[in-house]
Amino acid sequence: MSETKVLLPEIVAQRIHLVRGHKVMLDADLALLYKVETRALVQAVKRNPRRFPSDFMFQLTDEEWAVLRSQNVTSKGRGGRRYAPYAFTEHGALMLSSVLNSETAAEVGIVIVRTFVQLREMLSTHKELAAKLEELERKASSHDQAIAGLIDAIRQLMRAPASSSRSIGFTADISKNRSK
Repeated sequence: MSETKVLLPEIVAQRIHLVRGHKVMLDADLALLYKVETRALVQAVKRNPRRFPSDFMFQLTDEEWAVLRSQNVTSKGRGGRRYAPYAFTEHGALMLSSVLNSETAAEVGIVIVRTFVQLREMLSTHKELAAKLEELERKASSHDQAIAGLIDAIRQLMRAPASSSRSIGFTADISKNRSK
């Protein structure tokens, strides 16, 4: 790995976007990483349509492209493009390395796959942490309710008993007993 040794997963990860619920990379970003022109990359894809089913690659709509541009993913306008860019999933990006068939493409493909794997692992770890945090919050909430109930019970015990006109227990009416 000569020049691609500098290609770190962090650099690749910065070029991964979420579109239509899929983590994808845009054709121009992949062309830059694979060190080919974007139009050459797209031509290679069009020469091999069976290798790029819709779950490997799709073309962005104008609205999706506008959203990505508004998020400062790329410069304003299409940058000389006549069409919206293509988005490649992890499998599509890897398939590009076999279609482009160069040493650089093979090396870059490996880095891209490793980056997607690292992202999946990070997401899995975050999901596990989120589940544990939610469980702790539920436990804390039930403990808080139990503690609040105990505090209420203690406060009720601390209150002075309400005075009633009726006495409790046996009482003798002394005035009645004197008259006998």
